Amino acid sequence: RNHTMLALIDEIARIARHDATVLIVGPSGSGKELVARAIHAASPRNGRPFVGINCAALPEQLLESELFGHVKGAFTGAVAEHPGLLRSAQGGSVLLDEIGDMPMALQAKLLRVLQERRVRPVGGTREVEVDVRVIAATHRDLTQSLKDGSFREDLFYRLNVVRLTVPALDARREDIPVLAQHFLSTLSARYRSPARAFAPEALERLTHAPWPGNVRQLYNVIEQCVVIADGPIISATLIERALAASPASADSPRGILPLAEARAQFEREYLVQLLKLTGGNVSQAARIARRNRTE
Repeated sequence: RNHTMLALIDEIARIARHDATVLIVGPSGSGKELVARAIHAASPRNGRPFVGINCAALPEQLLESELFGHVKGAFTGAVAEHPGLLRSAQGGSVLLDEIGDMPMALQAKLLRVLQERRVRPVGGTREVEVDVRVIAATHRDLTQSLKDGSFREDLFYRLNVVRLTVPALDARREDIPVLAQHFLSTLSARYRSPARAFAPEALERLTHAPWPGNVRQLYNVIEQCVVIADGPIISATLIERALAASPASADSPRGILPLAEARAQFEREYLVQLLKLTGGNVSQAARIARRNRTE
């Protein structure tokens, strides 16, 4: 049986070597940012910056200046020049998260950047060359967005060069014990908790629980257990309590973790950890992942 995480590592290895634009699709909280970071970590660009922006989180004018930068005095409050994300990631990778929520006017500007590899800051007259790898992510069905006219067809084809699907956690239950143990290790260290392992019934409960909030919800549940654990073993009772208290709505996953915390979480996540540990050597990472499964 092909383990989902191993299949993803193999796909990331193939994708990372080339500079093609990637579109990552999958439900909210499924770990799309984690996959984008892993692509960057395994690519020749890994020594350069990785920057991400949530296109759904900012109003149009602010999103435009965050992406493309602005010149001093371009608008009220623009007291200094701002290079923008695309220029600050020079040589590296940019994640455009929730690309399906980008306003139409900005979609046209982004398309030009992708075609010409040049950026014009808001209020500027000069264009600046940019060398970045663009990774886009969305939980939306973009083919539906094309039909209803909320997403440009030309931009869709420009982004959809390589498509990666990150399944919901429910669809890759074999990953749950590995992710849970990884989260337990990092969170125990952070909170200086005595918790080190799960009781067999606790792992059983985690593996069979519904996960509408996906990887983000699993992290939240483990974090609650670590905070209240008073011994080395996390029991099934503790898991039950955390599951009952966990905000599980997949529609509002941002309520589960503050953005900075989510970003820190993804930096520590399993795949990226493996790739860092092995210096971006994906075949070695796959071997470690396989070994971790059989322990």
